Amino acid sequence: MGNFKRYLITAALPYANGPVHIGHLAGCYLPADIYVRYLRAKKADVKFVCGTDEHGVPITIKAMKENITPQDVVDKYHQIIGDSFAAMGISFDIFSRTSNAVHHQTAADFFLKMYNDGLFEEKESEQYFDPEKNVFLADRYIIGTCPKCGNDKAYGDQCERCGSALSPDELINPHSALSDAVPVKKKTKHWYMPLQHYEPWLKEYIIEGHKEWKNNVYGQCKSWLDNGLQSRAMTRDSNWGIKVPLPDAEGKVLYVWFDAPIGYISATKELTDNWADYWCQDDTKLVHFIGKDNIVFHCIIFPAMLKAHGGYVVPDNVPANEFLNIEGEKVSTSRNWAVWVHDYIQDFPDQQDVLRYVLCATAPETKDNDFTWKDFQDRNNNELVAVFGNFVNRTMVLMHKLCGGKVPALHSHLLDDEDRDMLKEFAATKERVESSLEAYRFREALAEVIDLARKGNQYMQKKEPWKLASAMEKINKGEVHEKYTADDLEQLQFSIDNCLHICLQLTANLAIFIHPFLPFTAKKICHMLKVVDRMLDWENAGTDKLVSVGYSLRAPELLFKKVEDEQVKAQIEKLHAGLKQATTAAPAAAPQPAAPPKAEIQYDDFAKLDLRVGTIIKAEKVEKADKLLKLLVDIGTEQRTVVSGIAAHFQPEAIVGKQVTLVANLAPRKMRGIESQGMILMAEDNGKLVFVNPAEAVKPGSGVS
Repeated sequence: MGNFKRYLITAALPYANGPVHIGHLAGCYLPADIYVRYLRAKKADVKFVCGTDEHGVPITIKAMKENITPQDVVDKYHQIIGDSFAAMGISFDIFSRTSNAVHHQTAADFFLKMYNDGLFEEKESEQYFDPEKNVFLADRYIIGTCPKCGNDKAYGDQCERCGSALSPDELINPHSALSDAVPVKKKTKHWYMPLQHYEPWLKEYIIEGHKEWKNNVYGQCKSWLDNGLQSRAMTRDSNWGIKVPLPDAEGKVLYVWFDAPIGYISATKELTDNWADYWCQDDTKLVHFIGKDNIVFHCIIFPAMLKAHGGYVVPDNVPANEFLNIEGEKVSTSRNWAVWVHDYIQDFPDQQDVLRYVLCATAPETKDNDFTWKDFQDRNNNELVAVFGNFVNRTMVLMHKLCGGKVPALHSHLLDDEDRDMLKEFAATKERVESSLEAYRFREALAEVIDLARKGNQYMQKKEPWKLASAMEKINKGEVHEKYTADDLEQLQFSIDNCLHICLQLTANLAIFIHPFLPFTAKKICHMLKVVDRMLDWENAGTDKLVSVGYSLRAPELLFKKVEDEQVKAQIEKLHAGLKQATTAAPAAAPQPAAPPKAEIQYDDFAKLDLRVGTIIKAEKVEKADKLLKLLVDIGTEQRTVVSGIAAHFQPEAIVGKQVTLVANLAPRKMRGIESQGMILMAEDNGKLVFVNPAEAVKPGSGVS
């Protein structure tokens, strides 16, 4: 666990503009909770903070859609989100909110300290302005037609129908969401943080200092730093948010990504008077659990803010997860393609641990992963019910049946190799689980726990204590011809005792190991074993002295129940019904307009291009880059390596042999460490990419003029 005296664990602040779905849980809240529960079991000094992010444009957009105030929105969803987390056993020490007065004061003071230290740049720029409402417009307050898919309700930063990232300048027929007026550009003043000044420190802190970070986090940070940082505005024109604490800043608020991470600090202030110990002492380990879309803010911008302000620790690790898809498709809240946590709790009461198990077992730790209801059913029935639950239930049932409901003694002189091997597995499993948890490999750690239960089933099956009991019964009834002495009968009973004693000690160990992952299940096992929760302390794991000989135990109860086909069918139908309802309410897709014409050029400009026909002779996916394919293109005189962002549109094997048009004299550019020696020309038709190639096959290297 390193030489840290205390731990501060944060989970990303969810926007209070809607409920949480299972993608949120899998992304950061469940792994953070697992890690914190492990630290608490180790008796570490740890604080787990979170809260709702209640500022920013999504809040005001939601308020406008529902015709209520932004405060109404955040009050409603703070409650829904908090209740969902609590029901799922996400054990925050505090679940705060950025609308609290302590947060407003903390964020304003943080900004003012940086301002007084001369760390901001004042800049004037032209921003979109609503001439009727007399207010500046954030990108999301500008609506128009998407140039990619024709959606006439696209926002100025993104089209939610096709997912394209946009800018207001790209929208066709843009208008204000507030008044329908055509926006104009107007000068406005803002305060910028010159992130480029912190590049040397960030490179030393991340690139040199944290090579152990997950590949997706380290790689994204390195890419940002390699490309060079720019000054970034830390204020916005708005009336919703934390007011900029300067006399000449009327109508301006702190940028939500300046304000939100400071929410971790203000939440800690609310939690404890000793908050500074967790934020300002070098022997604190600060860990941010986030999704991959928040990497740059938590690894570059927030650490730069903390460094600039001075006096704060910076993150020791940021174990960001990738995204969780559902039934093969990306989660889309606008299309209602999501499994909402509050719905799950209603549909599967008292089965929170099943969802925790499935989301951890399929966690998108290194790449995007997929949740399906069939996999949910299979993992529950084949792993929780048939392996883990089956072992615990068999142990408890046989102990009551064969040992009078009391913990039998362990007769050491009769232990055989199988007994000793099983006992050794307790400590070995502890070591493996501990190693995985401390490296943030939660799927791996959970698999070790299930594997221990599987070994328990195998051990019991080899020992077959029920057969030994049956043999004793027949002997006592005189139903066997061989002669057995009292010592023989005693040895048979001792063998039964040893098997069930070891299985009960294993059951207690399983409770400790599974507790960070499935806390409700661990508590049920403790109840059956009649032990207090203190047994779940990590120091007890790996030992064989957890349940006392002669102690009466409670009757067995099933830990899990099967998920039936009808339940799976109902959930899939519910998912598609929600999608249908959302898409029916949305306007029909308009045909995609042609791309707007570009500025006129001279013939000499075009003549500079060396366009050649090539043939793709090899294609493969670029590792850790979902959108990129690495192509080997034959252009007659040579073979060129080209990296192209077409992986979402083509399978590598399907394009080998295709002829393409290549810009052959484009300066080489490195992408994901691969030098790309040209660019493939593509045409886009209603979001579909097609190759630009000659109507008839020609010799590779033929010029295009």
